[in-house]
Amino acid sequence: MNDEKKVIGRFAPSPSGRMHLGNAFSALLAWLSVRSAGGELVLRLEDLDPARCKRAYCEQVEEDFRWLGLTWDRGGLEEGDTYLQSKRSDLYRTYTEFLQEKGLLYPCYCSRNELHAASAPHRSDGVLLYGGACRSLTPEQRKEKAKLRRPALRVRVPNERISFTDGVMGEVSQNLETECGDFILRRSDGVYAYQLAVVVDDALMGINQVVRGCDLLDSTPRQIWLQRELGFATPEHYHIPLLYGSDGHRLSKRQRDIDLGAIRAKGTAPEEVIGLLAHWAGLLERPKKVSAAELISEFDWAKVQKMDIVVP
Repeated sequence: MNDEKKVIGRFAPSPSGRMHLGNAFSALLAWLSVRSAGGELVLRLEDLDPARCKRAYCEQVEEDFRWLGLTWDRGGLEEGDTYLQSKRSDLYRTYTEFLQEKGLLYPCYCSRNELHAASAPHRSDGVLLYGGACRSLTPEQRKEKAKLRRPALRVRVPNERISFTDGVMGEVSQNLETECGDFILRRSDGVYAYQLAVVVDDALMGINQVVRGCDLLDSTPRQIWLQRELGFATPEHYHIPLLYGSDGHRLSKRQRDIDLGAIRAKGTAPEEVIGLLAHWAGLLERPKKVSAAELISEFDWAKVQKMDIVVP
């Protein structure tokens, strides 16, 4: 395979708790997509938020990944700090300064939702547009506000429509000004936001295929815009359906749904989990014990369903 056309994907979990079935679902499809194309998989640990992300969770992610029979080619803890977002702040600072020089950023002294800016936003959390209170402050006003609190940095988005074709969900289009709004690039405590970190890391790590949950679909237009402003190429995107519990809530670490630790403690075989996930994805007609490697030759994105999945 020509290296210029080689598929380079990634699994990039936030190590804020034990992997649950939804994380495993994303991991499996990202892995199968890369392996079926003879490509390369990167394991990146998106531990931006120091209050939620712990080293022990990073270790559990790797252990669960291996237990599922999945492998990676680059990344993980064994390569030191290179693939830990918490250790890449100097890189993020460089690209932030570049955007500042282009006049695309401004200080924001508002506190609304700022503490969540380093975490990947979720579709079910709702969409909140920034009202622009700090967009046009005078230098004197900024000086006065700076006496009270350290500012975050926001992106000044244009009135522009960004469109792309998703490999699962099809055509997607979003007006940055009216449907996204000025978003945070760096929190007031100095932590860089998910939107910047993921764009920089995907580019510098050579990622050209992104497989992730469709709760991040709305984030993609702003990331494409950032990629363009920073001179980066845009990867292909595949946004996959989410897993929901029988009570209607999305599987998440915050709600302590059944995780791989609990599943493994019951003595469940990894092949049973893989078979169930493959069935939910549309790759198998019915659940059966199967290894991830056995699914490679049968994988096809055309088989993957678009509708969210209710877990019995």
